Amino acid sequence: MITFILITVATFLCMEGVTWLTHKYVMHGFLWYLHEDHHQPKYKSVFEKNDAFFVIFAVPSISLFYYGLLPELNFLFFIGLGIFFYGMAYFLVHDVFIHQRFRWLDNVKSPFLLALRKGHKVHHKHLTKEQGECFGMLYVPWKYYKEKFNN
Repeated sequence: MITFILITVATFLCMEGVTWLTHKYVMHGFLWYLHEDHHQPKYKSVFEKNDAFFVIFAVPSISLFYYGLLPELNFLFFIGLGIFFYGMAYFLVHDVFIHQRFRWLDNVKSPFLLALRKGHKVHHKHLTKEQGECFGMLYVPWKYYKEKFNN
């Protein structure tokens, strides 16, 4: 059982790298047409084309859940679980906390979370697919932490 927990945690942590690479080279690359409305303030809707990435990332997780149960519970299920947990964290951090698409976390004072928000806002100062920075979700350059911890 400890092996399955370690697989889940390791997958969750690896997803930050997958997210960074996907965000920089896919979302800000050949699938920019799906991600563009997320960077353009002129689009105001409950849903964005960018939300398609939730489905894109859900497909491997769901597939791994399925194949991780055949013929019996195996490690693939726990890789899928790590991806699922990262997706939930992404939703809570990115959509709920940073972009406040849902007003659930309005009064956060944590320097760590405020640094995450600052790094993401710096990412969004670029309205085109070029010249971006801070492509991850949970990793933010140290300069933003120093700024928040020193306040």
